[in-house]
Amino acid sequence: MTAFIATLKVKDEKAADFEKLQTELSELTHKHEPDTFVYDVIRHREKPGVYVVYARFKDEAAFNLHMETEFHDRLVPPIMECLDADMELEFYDFVA
Repeated sequence: MTAFIATLKVKDEKAADFEKLQTELSELTHKHEPDTFVYDVIRHREKPGVYVVYARFKDEAAFNLHMETEFHDRLVPPIMECLDADMELEFYDFVA
């Protein structure tokens, strides 16, 4: 299994838009990608505008499918427009 953790800093005035877009992306991912086991978006409790996206995939093929879906292509550009800084993206191998 493969996973990623993305840390995102969102512009204050774009937080509501970001959460709406990420909620839609998460819901569509869970509905249409059975080999994406987790796609969660969480907000930091003490750091305003800081979010983490955690996703776990069956394999690289499932990750590649996720990256190529229509809804990913439609939702990610406006998500990126909400950011106040470059996204930090790290990849991991699932252990247990």
